[in-house]
Amino acid sequence: MRFPNDISEEKEIEQMIRVNHAGEYGAKRIYQGQLAVLKGKESEAIISKMAKQEEEHLQEFSQMVGARKIRPTALLPVWHIAGYALGAASALLGEKAAMACTVAVEEVIDEHYQSQIQKLNKNKKEKKLNQKIKKFRADELEHRDIGIAHDAESAPAYSVLTSAVKAASKTAIWLSKRI
Repeated sequence: MRFPNDISEEKEIEQMIRVNHAGEYGAKRIYQGQLAVLKGKESEAIISKMAKQEEEHLQEFSQMVGARKIRPTALLPVWHIAGYALGAASALLGEKAAMACTVAVEEVIDEHYQSQIQKLNKNKKEKKLNQKIKKFRADELEHRDIGIAHDAESAPAYSVLTSAVKAASKTAIWLSKRI
């Protein structure tokens, strides 16, 4: 049963791709900000590897946006600045804080992608999209685990930092679906 404010399945898929494109763009910018601050530090190689995976995700969603003629979020210029600023600010607090930022973002993305997967499991026409999101979710969980393995949880004010980053990430998701 559909309710008056329900959106069509097609519009829901467009929203998924739009928000995922925006999220991967934001992740790319977070890692660019972290790398600018942590150049030459022990965590540079690890962050570079994660950044490369985010770039691959972004390329996939960019291709989908173009092929399906989906309007990207109008907030990309905001995410360009905000993502970089978040990455640089977390790195300025230290390598552990940068990893805590990664953990927080990836935990939100895990929930976000899992919700999309549950919806797409019911959609026989979008099997390829579902498989991509499943693969990207696995990558994001790997990033979270890397952050934890590199002492994210011992970052100064870990719970405050991760709560703030999670709130910002959820807000960015909500906005990017709509704007």
